Amino acid sequence: DMVLAVTNTGEGIAPEHLASIFDRFYRTNASRARKQGGYGLGLAIAKSIVEQHKGKIYAKSFVGESTTFYVHLS
Repeated sequence: DMVLAVTNTGEGIAPEHLASIFDRFYRTNASRARKQGGYGLGLAIAKSIVEQHKGKIYAKSFVGESTTFYVHLS
């Protein structure tokens, strides 16, 4: 098994959004996302790729501190 973990610091993701961030077109704040560009597809594409390789992807976040994305591959 292999685990890849990537952490960034920043505003974090609120707990109520974590279950949905891998959904296509999902944005935690649509008005802010439009100003920054993007279509809400990046994490959905990452999830699709990881699942095609029989892996799992998920995130843990602490609001106001950091977010860590995990990819588990066997």
